[in-house]
Amino acid sequence: MMALMTVKPLPIPKEEPEVFVPPPTVITTPCGPWPRPYYLEDGLRKVHPYHFTYNTYCKQRWRDREILDIFATEFRDRPQEYYKDAIECGRVVINGQKVSSIRELVKNGDVISHTLHRHEPPVTAQPIGIVHEDNDMIVINKPAGVPVHPAGRYNYNSLVEIMRAERGHGWNPLPCNRLDRLTSGVMFIGKHAKAAEKLTNQIMARTVKKEYIARVIGEFPEGDVICDQPVMQISPKLGLNRARASGKDAKTIFKRLAYYPPTGATHGAEEKGQDNRSERERQRDAKMEWKAKEGYSIVRCLPLTGRTHQLRVHLQFLGHPISNDPIYCNQRVFGPSLAAGDDLSDNDEDIISRLSKMGKSEAAEAMAYHDEMMEEYNKRKAEKMTGELCDVCDTPLYSDPGPQELGIYLHARRYACQDGNWDYETPLPDWALPPPGMAGPTNTTMETDPLALVDEVGELKVDKAESQSKGTGETFIERPVPLWVMPG
Repeated sequence: MMALMTVKPLPIPKEEPEVFVPPPTVITTPCGPWPRPYYLEDGLRKVHPYHFTYNTYCKQRWRDREILDIFATEFRDRPQEYYKDAIECGRVVINGQKVSSIRELVKNGDVISHTLHRHEPPVTAQPIGIVHEDNDMIVINKPAGVPVHPAGRYNYNSLVEIMRAERGHGWNPLPCNRLDRLTSGVMFIGKHAKAAEKLTNQIMARTVKKEYIARVIGEFPEGDVICDQPVMQISPKLGLNRARASGKDAKTIFKRLAYYPPTGATHGAEEKGQDNRSERERQRDAKMEWKAKEGYSIVRCLPLTGRTHQLRVHLQFLGHPISNDPIYCNQRVFGPSLAAGDDLSDNDEDIISRLSKMGKSEAAEAMAYHDEMMEEYNKRKAEKMTGELCDVCDTPLYSDPGPQELGIYLHARRYACQDGNWDYETPLPDWALPPPGMAGPTNTTMETDPLALVDEVGELKVDKAESQSKGTGETFIERPVPLWVMPG
């Protein structure tokens, strides 16, 4: 027989009612001005100053750090004294409340708000070119110097806001690819989410071939040059990247389109041999290794990966940086060699320190200005503090940017679908055309097309029997054209 027992029911745990935790209080910007406060002056698009509030959640690297320390180390726009005063006066708040001290710790989940009288830098007044437009997509030719999205000091002077201002307040441009602020060229703007998602997925799947044009110092080697040097970001704050063996994989094909020697080199051997420099100029040039690289080259560039600043870093590593690149072609930052062939140096902290100190007090010393008069002119025209203050907020005012700050010699010339469904390109930019008095290509040809090399080697899966690696981050494909071997 089976005995029956009485079992006491187990107590049912009492469920605690869910408590709604409201999100942190934040300060919101009043409705932005419409139409946007643009005005055109001296070839620049400018924005009248206006009040604006930035809101941002605490980032992981900000947790348990003092509020002033975060602003002083993460943002370069203004000096530490400004941020100290803004915190103490309540223009910087946490969760909508004024903080008790500049040493207040920021915690996970906090919202930091910063209200300021916003002064945007000018950008070029050059219009946004239309390469193609249909019901789904606009293919544009982005001007150099214009950021794609609002970021940092730029808001209304960004590509999406300029296009919104041109097409109506309710229109929402959807960029499908990204170009650096200083870079010009082909961009895709979706008219609706489905079209933008489709093209973005194509680009992410690497089924879209991209070609850039760059103007670099010196005589770039002929033939097909493949650089597969990994790229590493060494300063998120400065957006600085370097060639590093421990970085992320990166591959680029380069092919020279043209080389233009110095003007004096075309006037005969006698005149070429003359040295009209002063003793001071000869001593100065002797300290600059890049000065030995005469003239400049126009190079076609095909990135097979999409690392930040990939083309700029690879060209620097090959010893032919972009002529007017204020970072990677800057002797004050990288020294006389401009970091050519350098992927092992342990001087990253020194590089970061030198670059951060440059600030806005003077122009970056780009290395391409062989004409000393032009170099001095560009220095004078650079954006720098004028010594004047804003009547509303006492913010130090800057002069207008110089030509070298509105863009670099890097242009996204062509985007092509791998299956041949579409192919969009722009003409060569003016700086890539032959200089006055010299002959040279005014367009690209199949003979200089790096896209053809991709088809030939099968997306860079190069057979070792058909290629040779020099152990320096470059691969040289065996072709009839003479190829370059990096010295040393």
